[in-house]
Amino acid sequence: MRTKTLRIPTADGQADAFAVFPHSGERHPGVLMYADGFGIRPVLREMARDLAGHGYYVLVPNFFYRHGPAPVVELPEHIGEEVRPAVFAQLMPLIEAHTADRVLSDAEAFLRFLTSQSEVSAGPVAVTGYCIGGLLAMRTAAAHPGQVAAVAAFHGPVGVDGPELFSKLTAQVHLGHAEGDMTPEALGELNQALDAAGVSYTSEIYPGTVHGFTMSDTDTFSASGLKHHWDQLLPLLARTLGNG
Repeated sequence: MRTKTLRIPTADGQADAFAVFPHSGERHPGVLMYADGFGIRPVLREMARDLAGHGYYVLVPNFFYRHGPAPVVELPEHIGEEVRPAVFAQLMPLIEAHTADRVLSDAEAFLRFLTSQSEVSAGPVAVTGYCIGGLLAMRTAAAHPGQVAAVAAFHGPVGVDGPELFSKLTAQVHLGHAEGDMTPEALGELNQALDAAGVSYTSEIYPGTVHGFTMSDTDTFSASGLKHHWDQLLPLLARTLGNG
């Protein structure tokens, strides 16, 4: 794999980012990956490398760039329950400042940058995200229906924008919910709203998981949940981006 450190021009400055892609000299379908609320760190780099190994150009921007380069807050090597409250106390003002208008402005810049890279093939792209990044991924896909062919969100608050967002989606969607975040009743209501909007989707609760289950540097990590995440994400990207 090749890795590049990048700076993405945006309406509010420059977002630091990194990209990972196969070292083959060929062009590859583009995937925009949004981190969780903890931001870019070694586990995100590892996940991006794993995804790129399946034949994708994976771009991971620091969406908190307005507050400084990643890591915006100092993170321990392992984010356990004993440090989580203090870390979130620093992160919540950043998350709250990341308004929907900022999300959409950045999404346009990120997609424009991604599709302009010489290593990225022509055609549609995909967006994936974790935790708050899952909501950013959904908003990005809804705002760019002609460009985003697939969107996947894991343990994210994907329903907060409601039917108005769902009605704009043309991408194929996979939503992987943590059992600790979503009751079966709430899942049924969410899926009914997706059905009513005509979305092509899969949406499921991953058994035995809690919020953050994909992240191996946290106490909430689930090895089986991460595996199921790959089992859902990779076929979705292969179908929609023609990378079988």
